[in-house]
Amino acid sequence: MMPLMNAPGTQNLNVELGERSYPIRIGPGQLAAAETLRPALEGRRVAVVTNTTVGPLYGEALRETLGQCEIAGEILWIELPDGEAHKTLATVESIITRLLEARLDRGSRIVALGGGVVGDIAGFAAAIYQRGIDFVQVPTTLLAQVDSSVGGKTGVNHPLGKNMIGAFHQPRAVLIDTDTLKTLPERELQAGLAEVIKYGLIRDAEFFAWLEAHIDELRALEPEALAWAIHRSCACKAEIVAADEREGGIRALLNLGHTFGHAIEAGMGYGEWLHGEAVGTGMAMAARMSERMGWLSTAERERAEALIQRAGLALDPPDSMSAERFRELMAIDKKVASGRLRLVLLRGIGQAELTDQFDVSALDATLHEGARVA
Repeated sequence: MMPLMNAPGTQNLNVELGERSYPIRIGPGQLAAAETLRPALEGRRVAVVTNTTVGPLYGEALRETLGQCEIAGEILWIELPDGEAHKTLATVESIITRLLEARLDRGSRIVALGGGVVGDIAGFAAAIYQRGIDFVQVPTTLLAQVDSSVGGKTGVNHPLGKNMIGAFHQPRAVLIDTDTLKTLPERELQAGLAEVIKYGLIRDAEFFAWLEAHIDELRALEPEALAWAIHRSCACKAEIVAADEREGGIRALLNLGHTFGHAIEAGMGYGEWLHGEAVGTGMAMAARMSERMGWLSTAERERAEALIQRAGLALDPPDSMSAERFRELMAIDKKVASGRLRLVLLRGIGQAELTDQFDVSALDATLHEGARVA
């Protein structure tokens, strides 16, 4: 089993993408780490994109750090309304309008300060403004720190599907301040734990076992446990992205639970269920379907469900999500290829597989019966 780190400290990782490689810096007090931001921002115009919740909490600390980065001119501060409901093209257009009004040029930089929604929106705006400018991720939620801030996926939602409009656009740096989790609502923390658990399920059985032993410490925001879980999650994501930047192969495994989860998010109306909450339920559904197909043992399915539940996440989809509604929304999932739905399923704890060769009756039973395993 992986040992628990002796001290949270500052940890450094790199996403290895040749000339587009970038650092991930993890630890307490990182909002003050001007030395991490300076290489990406020095001598540039800078726009900070945040939201009405995070801006008042951490905006001033970031301003002080940016003041040490020798940036050009005044900082353009863009504060968005909070919530998944605002992850739209209209919001991106509003950011671009502000950039144009301030006359930011192609050498300018965007800094995304906030959770996954802010990072996705700001990153997409950076990807398309004047055909692409660089940006930096400063994630403040657990979900963003372990998943969405790393890997370069940016985008917004469409009423018919989650993240259907977007681009791959890698950041120049990722600055993860674990102290920001102290102000994170419990519900947001639980949602982030879904993505942490995902890494154990898809490729790291040792990490999964470590999570079983330490999930209560993570929920209690114990610094050592948090530092290790974030580091291991980011390391796993960095390895996968380095091997498959544009999701042509192994990167698709990061979508365990997401096809079911995205359907829940879209079906309920974006923001009703948090992304991580929907992914947690989606992973439970994937585990049940895998068991029905004979891929996953009952004991392993029970372990997966128990950990998801101990993280404070629901195992069952909402009652209002019928099997027919699931099928309708899953049919336009991004993993559909040549008209065939592909799902990430489990062959064991730490062993995931993307397949379109699944038992349709197992899918039907999972959609109809929710948490009840046949």
